[in-house]
Amino acid sequence: MTTEAKTSRVSGFHKKTPRERLDFVADFAGLDGDTVAHLADMGNLDPHLADHLIENVIATMSIPVGIATNMRVDGADVLIPMATEESSVVAAVCNAARQCYDSGGFTTSMSDAAMIAQVQLVGVSDPHHARLRILERRDEIKAICDACDPVLVRLGGGFRDVEVRIVDAPGGAMVVTHLIVDTRDAMGANAVNSMAEALAPHAAAWTGGRVYLRILSNYADRRLARARATWTCDAIGGPEVRDGIVSAYHFAAADPYRAATHNKGIMNGISAVVLATGNDTRAVEAGAHAYAARDGRYSSLTRWEVTADGDLAGSIEVPMAVGLIGGATKLHPTARANLKILGATTADRLARIIAAVGLAQNFSALKALATTGIQKGHMALHARNIAMMAGAAGAEVDAVARILVERGTVRVDVAEAELKRLRG
Repeated sequence: MTTEAKTSRVSGFHKKTPRERLDFVADFAGLDGDTVAHLADMGNLDPHLADHLIENVIATMSIPVGIATNMRVDGADVLIPMATEESSVVAAVCNAARQCYDSGGFTTSMSDAAMIAQVQLVGVSDPHHARLRILERRDEIKAICDACDPVLVRLGGGFRDVEVRIVDAPGGAMVVTHLIVDTRDAMGANAVNSMAEALAPHAAAWTGGRVYLRILSNYADRRLARARATWTCDAIGGPEVRDGIVSAYHFAAADPYRAATHNKGIMNGISAVVLATGNDTRAVEAGAHAYAARDGRYSSLTRWEVTADGDLAGSIEVPMAVGLIGGATKLHPTARANLKILGATTADRLARIIAAVGLAQNFSALKALATTGIQKGHMALHARNIAMMAGAAGAEVDAVARILVERGTVRVDVAEAELKRLRG
């Protein structure tokens, strides 16, 4: 392909095989042979499956899967698969869990397994009357929704309730119907979306309005996972460390600039387990951050307190729309293997374990911030990445990383110089 002929308008690109697409991209971007060979190797994911999970596939991208140890959740010991590219995330969960293991580990609970589907009506002349007209048809709405997924109903799920809100918007009042649906062990997007689609023409006929959006909400505040744990003063280094963690939490609770980073750390752990189990990281993250702003101001997803005995008590409550059936959770072989390692046989159990991981992650981050600072531990682990970026291989990686940590300078240029010195 000549430079003049390059174009991103490619007719029938989706009809090509992954290798044909890759060859086209290689020509377009000027990829060398080694790069093409690397992209063509799809590792442990079958190319046929990859080509049907998403569109226009040319390659896969491997993310390391690590195991968090020491986790005790509701009296049972579990190993936690975590898929992430960020160093120190897995280690942080291991360390936090070890320090509260002897005091019982993590206790968890779940609010419900309900998802919300929204049906948006506009152009309604009498929105308050329309709201009541919809609510009066609850039984009819239930029949419409449950008919969309008889299997879900047979498994004990399905329609649970209907709510109608009047939302003041720049274009005028909207009448927004919420379908509350128990999705059991599914994340539930397809089920609730189908119900919203089915209800839409009926809602329009009942109110005289026009329907536009009919889709689930990722603000899954009817599907809250909760976890709590206690760390004794002796286990974490004394009252000064305890008070530093509480003070760090107070900072996040009061300041959205701090809360954003505080909650990002929590999501480091949560998203790693969500990804490892083939669930939707974007949906969980969107719901978590929306929940953090539920009181009109963005704040901490966790709470940290001092018990009557002087120990540290942490808790978390976060929307957790995850499932065991549907999508990558059933199709991706690594996701299936990770679920088996985790031993979660229900979506409820999976959600509660993930919440516990988020709390553990937050503990380690706050403890590091309140004591040595976040960089010491993080950069010690990151030093291995820097060593590899400098070209170290095999035993050289640990040797160079150790020198970087000892010098307190974790930089690529320093690593390159040390590697050159090691090689003589």
